[in-house]
Amino acid sequence: MDAPTPSGPWSRDRVDEFLTTTTMPVRVSCRTPADDLWMLSLWYEWDPETPELRCATSADADVVGFLRAYDDVAFEISTNDPPYRGVRGRGVATVEPDDEKRLLKRLVHRYLGSDDSTLAQRLLSPDRDEVTIRMRPTKLHTWDYTSRMRSKK
Repeated sequence: MDAPTPSGPWSRDRVDEFLTTTTMPVRVSCRTPADDLWMLSLWYEWDPETPELRCATSADADVVGFLRAYDDVAFEISTNDPPYRGVRGRGVATVEPDDEKRLLKRLVHRYLGSDDSTLAQRLLSPDRDEVTIRMRPTKLHTWDYTSRMRSKK
């Protein structure tokens, strides 16, 4: 399955580059079983081959039940500091067990650099059940305000 062609200024190659090198969390919007909106931030990795965003979370996190009730999501990965740029989109999410915490281990190294910290040890605890959330984009949009935010000297 191919990712949709992005609208906006970036090519698909630029989207792949941004999503694989950026370590800001993805902001994910979904619906609750009561059909209310919910938003959260998660660590992610982008796989341009599948293509999908993959996130890890605790098996008992609220979002797991929400995504099992409604699988449609919206997401955004963007810079927090000027010049603002990023990728947003819509897609479909699935949830599956990650008994070996393979994805979480990769994300701990991606975001924390190692598994030496107290946070990493807590997340990787054998007592914690983990799942993988896979988000397959159906729509992608990019924006890049670099040229309009360039400082004038």
